[in-house]
Amino acid sequence: MTTSASELQQKQLEQAEELLFSGPQRTGFAKELYFGRFRADSILPYPSLAEAEQTRGDDAVAAVRKFCDEQIDPERVDREADIPREVIHGLGDVGVLGMTVSPEHGGRGLSQQNYCRVMEVIGGHCAATAVFVNAHHSIGLRALELFGTKEQQQRWMGPLVTGEQIAAFALTEKEAGSDASNVQTRAEPTADGSGFVLNGTKQYITNAAIAQVLTVMARTPDEKEPDGKITAFLVTPDMPGFEVVEARMEKCGIRGTATGRLAFNDMIVPCENVLGEIGKGLRLALTVLDFGRTTFGASCTGAAKFCIDRAVERANTRRQFGRSLGEFELVKQKIAHAAADTFAMECATYHTAALIDSGAEDYMLETAMLKVFASDALWRIVNDTLQIWGGAGYFSDEPFERMMRDARINLIGEGANDVLRSFIAMVGLRNVGKELESVQKKPWSASKLWRSTPRVPVVSSTKTRLSTHAQLQSAARLLGGQIGKFGRVCRNSLIRHREGILEMQCVQARLADVATELFAASCVFARLNSLATATNVDEQTTARDMQTGLFYIKAAHRRNALRMASLKSNDDGEQLRTADLWLG
Repeated sequence: MTTSASELQQKQLEQAEELLFSGPQRTGFAKELYFGRFRADSILPYPSLAEAEQTRGDDAVAAVRKFCDEQIDPERVDREADIPREVIHGLGDVGVLGMTVSPEHGGRGLSQQNYCRVMEVIGGHCAATAVFVNAHHSIGLRALELFGTKEQQQRWMGPLVTGEQIAAFALTEKEAGSDASNVQTRAEPTADGSGFVLNGTKQYITNAAIAQVLTVMARTPDEKEPDGKITAFLVTPDMPGFEVVEARMEKCGIRGTATGRLAFNDMIVPCENVLGEIGKGLRLALTVLDFGRTTFGASCTGAAKFCIDRAVERANTRRQFGRSLGEFELVKQKIAHAAADTFAMECATYHTAALIDSGAEDYMLETAMLKVFASDALWRIVNDTLQIWGGAGYFSDEPFERMMRDARINLIGEGANDVLRSFIAMVGLRNVGKELESVQKKPWSASKLWRSTPRVPVVSSTKTRLSTHAQLQSAARLLGGQIGKFGRVCRNSLIRHREGILEMQCVQARLADVATELFAASCVFARLNSLATATNVDEQTTARDMQTGLFYIKAAHRRNALRMASLKSNDDGEQLRTADLWLG
């Protein structure tokens, strides 16, 4: 029997509900934005590290920066399409490959915030090396760290932390990319029940051919699901049936990473190599990706800071038409927006990392927002930096053409941005829809719902005894007013489109972008509030950061106003009809 489109959609919705919304639900800051609320206790004050942890992080950052400057040649990595083995061992020696791992297993036991500080350094130096580390530690080793049994951890963690062995995370297949639930690799139980027989292929896997421990996602039988459910397995290349189909796939950027294709041909994996629970592999994957998207944001922040430094340098030294480039308004425009976006990227990165460190259980929207915002912003920043450098930037004796090639994958990897926009919108709208549904069933509760969505939420925190600094009152009103309006827009969109919104990706993208910028602007506001009350600071730098942050809040407000206006007045119909004609 052929499955209809509506039946398939219903099945996908049921799977999403089970995966994302089973168990107790805790509403985080980003989800509250969809109700028009500013959850102050989740965003204020801006996170800071305890003195001892700050000192440990400072030492780690200094050691990694020295190692990068002395040992990692990004031009060579790109040219030879390889990260030298001595670099990998060196990363292990300075603690990068086990930065958050417990000292019990040989790691440094640092916080996620400090790990992000380190990844910012690496991302600003060599994008390929940053992706290698992210694949090894943030999603490869992290899966074992979070979900492994004591026996599994004792067996593999030590060599992985030192760089003696490399980790990889193998999810992507021909039919399973951003649609992670469409994994086709199968794992059937052996006749004696001692293990599973894996058959299938994986592609675009970072570290695939150089890894000694791979987390592989495969579909296992399930009584309730005819197609089975996804389970995570720890796989080693010495298992009979493990095949490296292509060790290094040639690609546009991050050429130093070993991105490969794998095949599993009747490969037997013992039961003790199941990672986590049988049938819970997809939840494991999404959990690990939350960590990866946070360090992803840090890597983008480092690259963006590098670009700003070089753009300012060029603008101050290059002269045309009798003036420096920095005297021209269109150059100033590029630098101002790059600085503001980078400042916001940094604020959002360390807020999200602090959520992880705090033990919070609900940050999947924040990490998705961070990934989309940081990758989009970096792409613009690299492009504008190359433009400021002009023809000189286009040639390979400067790093910008390489950085442009490297930055392009960010909009695709760890969840394509278009897919994540729909995810951000629909996960955020879900609870609003549930409340509207309850109002429809119980009309007497309509007034309660209306009161729960304040028109102008107060952007401050009385609970933590923080008040908004006088210098930021205008920004607070601006931010609060737009958050309140966004709550009304979300509710009205659901009332207007009802279930149809599930297919309206143009609407979803606008709502997701508004929510993302409100989240980033809130992180910026928290940072500015801390700066305004800080003591013993460099006044010139603080004044520059205050202006940069205030400009970001105002620019984001203007962009969001246009997005919300375009929900009513747009060319979506003509756009889709035109595309349909071209698609035949």
